[in-house]
Amino acid sequence: MEVNPPKQEHLLALKVMRLTKPTLFTNIPVTCEEKDLPGDLFNQLMRDDPSTVNGAEILMLGEMLTLPQNFGNIFLGETFSSYISVHNDSNQVVKDILVKVLKPLDVKTKFYNAETDEVFLEAQIQNITTSPMFMEKVSLEPSIMYNVAELNSVNQAGECVTTFGSRAYLQPMDTRQYLYCLKPKKEFAEKAGIIKGVTVIGKLDIVWKTNLGERGRLQTSQLQRMAPGYGDVRLSLEAIPDTVNLEEPFHITCKITNCSERTMDLVLEMCNTSSIHWCGISGRQLGKLHPSSSLCLALTLLSSVQGLQSVSGLRLTDTFLKRTYEYDDIAQVCVVSSAVKVES
Repeated sequence: MEVNPPKQEHLLALKVMRLTKPTLFTNIPVTCEEKDLPGDLFNQLMRDDPSTVNGAEILMLGEMLTLPQNFGNIFLGETFSSYISVHNDSNQVVKDILVKVLKPLDVKTKFYNAETDEVFLEAQIQNITTSPMFMEKVSLEPSIMYNVAELNSVNQAGECVTTFGSRAYLQPMDTRQYLYCLKPKKEFAEKAGIIKGVTVIGKLDIVWKTNLGERGRLQTSQLQRMAPGYGDVRLSLEAIPDTVNLEEPFHITCKITNCSERTMDLVLEMCNTSSIHWCGISGRQLGKLHPSSSLCLALTLLSSVQGLQSVSGLRLTDTFLKRTYEYDDIAQVCVVSSAVKVES
């Protein structure tokens, strides 16, 4: 008969006392009308209570601070002071003491790629604590490739006003959305069309304050996005009017970028659609385009149908590989009657 040896108990006494983090003293106001039996007795007792606010005795929050009965929570990014006393009653060596740290914010990000090589970042920040927060600063520190513009304020009468209103408090479990626009720097702008794979955008810097002004700060890790794939040849628009007149020629400027690792010999074909008609010679020889190189083309076209029309029908053929690249729905223009003159 086997007898299992008794399990050895590990006894560790841990006492933690937080040195700061007081809270406002709260009381339960008891009052009545003067015509009631107590008369003004309850009101006089509240006026004599040193913990109440003078002139606002019926408020639950007082003017005094009280020390918490328990340690409370430690949140990531906050500074705190504490006294920790550890007593080991076992015969084992205690090497590490872990302090549980909670996450105060939940941060989610989304990327939107524009045709103009701009990148829009939407950051959703949620307060997952049990107390309101004052959001002092939420900024984006871009990588060396980008310049950033914050889109979280509007200009009203020459004054910059935040889109979140005058109160910057974030209540528990509430979410706030921040928007940023990143543009490639000049030295990287020419390479923006051929960037492939994962690129680093930057990191968010978040600063907040809690009830009694204690400051917390968090920085996210480097935000990354997957660069959009443009294939071997990218065609983008550099200039196009918003509104054009019916059956009147208008001009657009296209940019063609060789995103492959080989030289191309390109031919441009322009195919008419039911509403869009190209003006010029189809089958133009564009010549050789080396890897990572670009060229700009000025094209003329007109629309025979009113309304919002899609610009389609461009074809690029690489004569080296006999491969054709089709470009439809490149952009949209609003076509109006010729009686409504469009200002140039």
